[in-house]
Amino acid sequence: MDDLLADFLTETNEGLARLDEALLQLEKEPSSRGVLSEIFRTVHTIKGTCGFLGLPRLEGVAHAAENVLGLWREGTLAVTQEGVTLILSAADRIKQIVAGLEATGQEPAGDDTPLKAALDAAALGEALPEEGDHEPILAEEEAPPADAPLAASPEGAGAGGQAPQTIRVAVEVLEDLMVLVSELVLTRNQLLQLARSESNAAFAVPLQRLSQITSDLQDGVMKTRMQPIGHAWSKLPRLVRDLSRDLGKRIELDMRGAETELDRQVLELIKDPLTHMVRNSADHGLETPEQRRAAGKGETGRILLNAFHEGGHIVLEIGDDGRGLNTDRIKAKALSQGLATETELAAMNDRDVHRFIFRAGFSTAAEVTSVSGRGVGMDVVKTNIERIGGIVDLRSREHRGTTFTIKIPLTLAIAAALIVEAGGERFAIPQAGVLELVRVGPGKGPKVEKIKEARVMRLRDQLLPLIPLKSLLRLEAEPGQSDAEGFVVVTQVGAQLFGIVVDRVFDTEEIVVKPVAPILRHITMFSGNTILGDGSVIMILDPNGIARATGLGSEAASDHAVRKEEPRGGMLARQTSLLLFRAGEGAPKAVPLSLVARLENLKAGSIERAGDSLVTQYRGNLMPLVPLHSFMSPPEAGHQAVLVFGDGDRAMGLMVDEILDVVDAALDMDAAGVRPGFLGSCVVAGRVTEILDTGFWLKQGQPDWFEPLAATGARPSLLVVEDSDFFRNLIVPAVMAAGYDVTTVPNGREALRLREAGERFDVIVSDINMPELDGLGLARAVREGGIWAEVPMIALSSRSDPRDVERGRAAGFSDYIAKFDREALLTSLQQCLHPALAR
Repeated sequence: MDDLLADFLTETNEGLARLDEALLQLEKEPSSRGVLSEIFRTVHTIKGTCGFLGLPRLEGVAHAAENVLGLWREGTLAVTQEGVTLILSAADRIKQIVAGLEATGQEPAGDDTPLKAALDAAALGEALPEEGDHEPILAEEEAPPADAPLAASPEGAGAGGQAPQTIRVAVEVLEDLMVLVSELVLTRNQLLQLARSESNAAFAVPLQRLSQITSDLQDGVMKTRMQPIGHAWSKLPRLVRDLSRDLGKRIELDMRGAETELDRQVLELIKDPLTHMVRNSADHGLETPEQRRAAGKGETGRILLNAFHEGGHIVLEIGDDGRGLNTDRIKAKALSQGLATETELAAMNDRDVHRFIFRAGFSTAAEVTSVSGRGVGMDVVKTNIERIGGIVDLRSREHRGTTFTIKIPLTLAIAAALIVEAGGERFAIPQAGVLELVRVGPGKGPKVEKIKEARVMRLRDQLLPLIPLKSLLRLEAEPGQSDAEGFVVVTQVGAQLFGIVVDRVFDTEEIVVKPVAPILRHITMFSGNTILGDGSVIMILDPNGIARATGLGSEAASDHAVRKEEPRGGMLARQTSLLLFRAGEGAPKAVPLSLVARLENLKAGSIERAGDSLVTQYRGNLMPLVPLHSFMSPPEAGHQAVLVFGDGDRAMGLMVDEILDVVDAALDMDAAGVRPGFLGSCVVAGRVTEILDTGFWLKQGQPDWFEPLAATGARPSLLVVEDSDFFRNLIVPAVMAAGYDVTTVPNGREALRLREAGERFDVIVSDINMPELDGLGLARAVREGGIWAEVPMIALSSRSDPRDVERGRAAGFSDYIAKFDREALLTSLQQCLHPALAR
């Protein structure tokens, strides 16, 4: 292949890469002059160069498409959806011919007569009114020269309005350069290691300069490998458009985080998996408009692509708001294929059952279509992702949709890492995942504490779960070393904040990341390995894998903003972290850990009496203390265990005998024989345990804080829109115990997304002051129309003067009550649901 043809193919591919996106944009904005001009220039340039190079087949297709585009540009012919489809077909044919040219150096054989005839017929279609009766889409004098492939734009223009200059470099050259830079970094690290052990000052300055130059060179080379993931998404809008027409569905594609950069090699490897999962979402996931209407949803289905960095990983989410996975059908298919027995299936949770779709040959499609249904694809997706050291998982709720999550670890890259030691072994932690470093041990600083076997640390009024690294990896402790001394590396995975306890911290170092060997890939605590300056090989820790291995990476937390609280036995049935404690005789007691602000061990001398009440001086204020049972009195000596509850400036301490443990348990509540101060009892860790009614005890400490729990009989659906975690955790158990099914969201925008998804509720309860979209804005949006237009709305606010109430009612609220008046809330709920009884 000669150089002239090679240059033509390169430039043509660059133009075709943008052509699909431009045509889809033109379909949405038919009067866009700039977009139409760009499309015309691309096709015109291809046609003109084909004549010079002697490519008659390619020239014929491009010429027929150019005729239609020329009429659009002149305003003689209207831009229609059918016309855009025809031009897209011509673009596809051009791509096929170009691919043949690249493979053989000659035009492939083929008959383009039907396509050219359709384009010629479109060019002879019905014309717009005569000139003077309409404004041309693009006037001739405004059109840029046809021989300019160089489109100047504000985003791409350089100094003086000139397009930035670029050159083409073979990928192999860049890969070789990357290998050399990696070796240079390792050599630099070795020199720095030697310099630390030598006292030769003559080498200090030039070595520092060498280190700086190496870092700059490394950054430059890394930039040549990094590309926005939007490049891998560029063909998906066209794919979704074609699928929408072929399947008879209305589909909206929402792409977020397109600017997230990742390694070029990884980008190429994930293109096919992304394409397959988007096709699956369109075919299997989304319903037809008729089915969505019957399910109470909007007619247009939504596919979401999201990319972001988390803990040194690149995370991709591909989700839809469709029918979700049919768990029963998957079980039946798994049983028929002998993948599991009935007993094994019965013991599996829904998420484990859903993972059968990653098995080779597994499909639940009722029929094979041109899109999917052959039982190949998801197993290939999983294999390709794992080949680059990544993982793929999914979560699905029937009738609510399915989301696939792809997590790609660091591979063949250079990154800053913190070098630590645990049990005599060194490890690297990606600096991107390190929030802060805390020294623990004797003295006045933070300390490692134990709640039975669980290690925690109090960091700025927050209980932080701790993971001792040497215990997790089963490393032997050094003689005389205590678990209560060392360093805590504070990191975060999703919404979970936790600390990794290590023995020593050395320094931050630039490391060359190598992928984990396949034989170790099942050990999720590691994301790779590297070579240090002294030649030793160490493992790179993966905070995400550590969280999963220790149970901190709760899958329930992956639902983010919207959480459906499933009722069972009159209380929440989902897994909840509970703080177990002992107070008086009888069964142990428990309270949701999320409601406890702090655990304190007060000195006996710090507890004082104020009238008939107990108080302590706490953080500059007097904090009331409430004994959990009437026979409890403050100790004369020693210490008193106290659970501290706080909300804003308010705080109250509950006096207990002993803290026992923190466990995760499903609250399958039995309210029989319930007594004041407790919501009921359930089995936790094999023992009958009483669950505190936190609101009752808060009222004992401050009578004006909360009101006692009321009870009702029916179970209508309730949407709570509230940004305060404390209030949500407090109000949900109370209203569910009163007989309501509850869904919670943190702001008005998330609430409106539920409306768009077709969710229905009997009552909406909303805070007034919230971020993003407050309660007043939500009420106005609800009353504008839609399936919630007639739903009663109750406003909650700490301000309830007449003017505030009037504004709330004007916005569309049915009632307006004080935020913490739970009795008034339950009464208002009854009145909204049964107005006749209220009268």
